[in-house]
Amino acid sequence: MGIKEIPEKTFFSIGEVSQITGLPSYVLRFWENKFSSLHPQKSKGGHRYYQKKDIEQILLIKNLLHKDGFTIQGAQKEIKKKKDTFNVEELKEQLKDILKVLE
Repeated sequence: MGIKEIPEKTFFSIGEVSQITGLPSYVLRFWENKFSSLHPQKSKGGHRYYQKKDIEQILLIKNLLHKDGFTIQGAQKEIKKKKDTFNVEELKEQLKDILKVLE
């Protein structure tokens, strides 16, 4: 099953995420334990509710593992590296904005 476009809605069930990503629900639950960046909200009854950002994270993990050939540990490191790089770039932009205000 291929990847479908992510619909514009607030929350998705695990079944919907499974259909969108082409991954079985047991894989999604397993990845929740392996990747700290993946943490869907849970209802009082324990049902998982994913947001669009969670689905994007799942697709990134899927790409790293299945396409790029990373191990789970390697994918964890790659995600952390990308997160750290993103934060540095965001910080640089914020500092530039502050400098403009001070000038």
